[in-house]
Amino acid sequence: MAGIGTSNSKKSSKKTMSSKTLTGAGNLIKLLPSGTVFLFQFLNPLLTNNGHCHTANKYLTTILITVCGFSCCFSSFTDSYIGVDGLTHYGVVTVSGLWPAPLSGSVDLSKYKLGVGDFVHAFLSLVVFAVVALLDPNTVRCFYPGFESQEKVLMMVLPPIIGTVAATVFLVFPNKRHGIGYPSSKTTDDS
Repeated sequence: MAGIGTSNSKKSSKKTMSSKTLTGAGNLIKLLPSGTVFLFQFLNPLLTNNGHCHTANKYLTTILITVCGFSCCFSSFTDSYIGVDGLTHYGVVTVSGLWPAPLSGSVDLSKYKLGVGDFVHAFLSLVVFAVVALLDPNTVRCFYPGFESQEKVLMMVLPPIIGTVAATVFLVFPNKRHGIGYPSSKTTDDS
């Protein structure tokens, strides 16, 4: 009977650990543009051949991770506003305001200036995406198959730690942008 209780406790411990890992990864994903994460999650199993990579798969997966990483960074430098036509318009944030800005009308686009927080968000978005992408089971099996069995603790601990650090930094530099891949603002006063 004692063996059954121990077995159930081990199963419960494994479920709790995997639940915490998934929760940590889920919290990380909230910090990334949703389209980029969807694209990666959709294409990664196809390009990695579900983790059973050949040379071509590795090149294609590397390109996917690079493009998605660039998208995460670039999205941090975009913003949106509601134009006079009532539609949401997107632009790239510059030192002088939002560009290009068609149909801005009475919206003051100079308040959408580039700041230090934008670079912090771009860097952290890249780090968070790198953790999500490089610790994805298919990526791990493709690029470093021995890592999955040897470094399970690191794979479970790293996402929550990176998520906590990123969330803390995002509290210091709150994201006021509503750029490409993020929820749009509903009023013209949000920047």
